[in-house]
Amino acid sequence: MAQKATIFKAELAVADMDRNYFATHAPTLARHPSETDERMMVRLLAFALNAGDALEFGRGLSTGDEADLLQRDLTGAIQLWIDVGLPDEKSLRKASGRAGRVVVYAYGGRAVDLWWTKNRDTFARLPNFSAFAVPLEASQALARLAARTMQFQCTVQDGHLWFSNATETVAITLGALSIGS
Repeated sequence: MAQKATIFKAELAVADMDRNYFATHAPTLARHPSETDERMMVRLLAFALNAGDALEFGRGLSTGDEADLLQRDLTGAIQLWIDVGLPDEKSLRKASGRAGRVVVYAYGGRAVDLWWTKNRDTFARLPNFSAFAVPLEASQALARLAARTMQFQCTVQDGHLWFSNATETVAITLGALSIGS
């Protein structure tokens, strides 16, 4: 019998000074049995960085050709496609054709550098593609904050992030690998 997803509930207060966005969200995260706490928390980080009324979690790991997060317009067209980790270039080329914007939040330390070096030329041809590197220390610190019920405050200012719960704050500065239009 297949294992079922583990449900995590979060309360996320976002204060994004860079986008002038301030709201509280209550996302429910379904962690696939093969997903780590680190990957799940990077998904939550990606949600906080792009938070908006229409942003939603996709099926991610359980469905290979679906985004980890996506935002649709009122017609159902995909405006924003977000993947976390080190997705293959073929799936990102396909996503680039389906969405207005494609963003990747890559994590995994040295593996990010290898992935970027291998795929840089292909990604450069995607005009709506952006990629950011989440520092290894930050993704691991976020993983330590994972709990079945979570409350976080996320502050974004001048490209710097502070992700906090009642006892700990993780300071994060993403590395821009590529910024498309």
